[in-house]
Amino acid sequence: MQITNWWDWALPIITSVGLKIASAFVLYMVGRWLISFAINMTSRVLTARNFDPTLQRYIANILAVVLNIVLVVAILGYFGVQTTSFAALLAGVGLAVGAAWSGLLGNFAAGAFLIIFRPYKVGDYVVAGGIEGTVTEIGLFNTTITSPDNVQTIVGNGKVSGDTIKNFSAYNYRRVDRTAQLAFGVDPLAAIALLKPALAAIPNVVADPAPDVEIIDFNERGTVLAVRPYCHTNHYWQVTFDTNKLIASSFGAAGFPPPYTVEREEQVQFDRLAKK
Repeated sequence: MQITNWWDWALPIITSVGLKIASAFVLYMVGRWLISFAINMTSRVLTARNFDPTLQRYIANILAVVLNIVLVVAILGYFGVQTTSFAALLAGVGLAVGAAWSGLLGNFAAGAFLIIFRPYKVGDYVVAGGIEGTVTEIGLFNTTITSPDNVQTIVGNGKVSGDTIKNFSAYNYRRVDRTAQLAFGVDPLAAIALLKPALAAIPNVVADPAPDVEIIDFNERGTVLAVRPYCHTNHYWQVTFDTNKLIASSFGAAGFPPPYTVEREEQVQFDRLAKK
């Protein structure tokens, strides 16, 4: 008899709780579908307006977090939980997490600005955060740079945005700066006339602007020439090495003497006389 009375008392409560749990589950599933629908629609709109893919991921992630929080608060309110207290607790937790992860959140915010203002993009050759190399990824918190010696370096976006950024890929070409030392007695104008047309024939040297070969300095060895071809940043090292080889081979073929100092030249002459 007592069991029957207990069951008669408990059945309405179990039924009510079960219906609430089932309703909450349905609400959760519908809410998740609506969140996915909203995120997909937002992504389509951003794609149609040619937004950067990384910026799209930023916006989609932030929207997903906010909408999921709203969904959880709505379900708790459905169960009768005081959502105002929950919101205050959530704000407190968010403040604590923000204080603990201030550096990480700073990198996140810096990454958003890097995507919006686009000082560089994936594939650019840069100096960022004190690291030189090719940008291979711009992430939510870090930028990945591969150096010329094929070493991957991950730099926090906060450090990148707070430091000077040099983008060598921003323009169609960059200048290769080399010098050529001439010995005393070598006509610099003849050396200039020898190098200029030869520089233009180096692979990947651009025709406009034309290569520069000019007198830049004088020292104890003789005249110093500035040798400056122009090329795309992708071919910088190839043009640099080819320019060095061109200077050595051209001067050797022309019979230009090595650029000794005056004292060294006198010693060479003295040794020659001494051998005689």
